[in-house]
Amino acid sequence: MPELIEAYWPILLVALLIGLIVAWWIFVATRRAKVSGDRRDVLDEGADPAARNQALIDAPPASTAQPVVAPGLAGAGTAVAAATEEGAVKANEALAVADGDDLTRIKGVGPKLRDMLIDLGVTQFSQIAEWSDADIDRIDSQLGRFEGRIRRDDWVAQAQLLAADDTEGYEKKFGRL
Repeated sequence: MPELIEAYWPILLVALLIGLIVAWWIFVATRRAKVSGDRRDVLDEGADPAARNQALIDAPPASTAQPVVAPGLAGAGTAVAAATEEGAVKANEALAVADGDDLTRIKGVGPKLRDMLIDLGVTQFSQIAEWSDADIDRIDSQLGRFEGRIRRDDWVAQAQLLAADDTEGYEKKFGRL
């Protein structure tokens, strides 16, 4: 082995130098981002820094804004009070709570689906109980990622039992409420 190294040391030295050059090129020379010692903004060309949006700073907080009460809700009292305290309840949800059913009692309907149904004008079990296949197709096509859930969870049968206030029959077929 030492004889081989003695005979080919110039070739080994050249191979080592080529390896070092290739490593330097891979790790250093091909970097696209250059870091400079100057920490000024790239877009700063000697101008003053951008001013903050004073309109947003001076605006009152959203929680102190006065609620807008829709006509016909003046007597809804607790529903309107709850909406103004939380600040996130929509006016159509307040209407649905005031004169609609709790659609989340239907298995497969959560808060997001309830909101989508309310936006589509569905607020009562009796409406869902009367849906035909055409109605199901029409509503189902507007449910986005929840499409297919109406038939899969059998909302019509659930709504028929809930509209008739048949808790015992509902629990026998679909489980506990």
